[in-house]
Amino acid sequence: MNGSVVVEALTTLPMGLVLTIGLTASSLLLSFFISVPLAVLRAAPNRAMSTAVLVYTYVFRGTPLLVQLFIIYYGVGQIPLIRQSFLWPILREPVWCALVAFTLNSTAHTTEVFRGGIQAIPCGLIEAGKSLGLSRRQTFGLITFPLMMRISLPAYTNEMIGMLKGSSLASTITLLEITGLARKLVSATFAPYEVFLVAGALYLALTYAIANLSARLERRWNRQSAPAGTGAAVASSIAYAPVDLPVHRSTAMNHSNHT
Repeated sequence: MNGSVVVEALTTLPMGLVLTIGLTASSLLLSFFISVPLAVLRAAPNRAMSTAVLVYTYVFRGTPLLVQLFIIYYGVGQIPLIRQSFLWPILREPVWCALVAFTLNSTAHTTEVFRGGIQAIPCGLIEAGKSLGLSRRQTFGLITFPLMMRISLPAYTNEMIGMLKGSSLASTITLLEITGLARKLVSATFAPYEVFLVAGALYLALTYAIANLSARLERRWNRQSAPAGTGAAVASSIAYAPVDLPVHRSTAMNHSNHT
C-alpha cells in the first residue's frame, strides 16, 4: 500500500462530501414529501388512483437507477420541445439531472414503503379515532401518519442508505462527488486500491451516521408515551401504542430494495 496516495486521498475525497450529502439529502427530502400523498393514494380503495401510482412505482423500481439517470441526462435533451421550454436551463445541468433522477427513483421506493406501513395499521385503530369524533385529516395526522412512520422506519432507513450509495452514480455524468473525485485521483495516481479504500471508508461512515440516527429515533419513539385527556391526546396515545412491529416490518421491508 502506497502511504502517500492514501494521505492524498484522505485530503482530496472529503471535498466530495458536500455534493454527496447535498444530493442525497435533497433527493430524500423531496421524495419524502411527494411519497406521503402518493402512498395514501396507493393504499386507497380507489382502484384507478392506486393503479396510476402503481404504474409509476413499478416503472421506476423495475429499471436501474443508472438507466434512469442516463435517460434524463442524455435522452431528454434530444427532445426539441424540452430544449425550447423553461425546463432546459435545469435539465442541461448534470447536478439538476442527478437530483431529478434520484428524487423520482427514491419517490417510487419510498411510496411503496409507506404504502406497506399504512396497510399494516390495524383497522381497529382507525375506527377508534373515528369513534372519538376525529375528522379524516385529524385521523391521518394523529394516528395514521405517526404509526406509518413507526412501522416504516426500518425499511425507510434502508432506502436512505440505498440512496446514499446510489448517489455514487452521479460520477457517471461528470459530477465530482466522492466517487467522481476517486476516479479522477485514480487516473492521476494509478493506485485504485488505496483511493477506493478511502472512498469506501467515507461511505461507510455516512452509512453508520444514518443507521445510528435511525436507531436513536426508533428508541425515542418507543419510549414516547402520550398523556390521557382530550380526544386528540387519546388519539395520540393510540398512535404511540405498541403495535405488532415484527409482522408489519417484514411487510414493509419487502418494498425497500433498490434495483
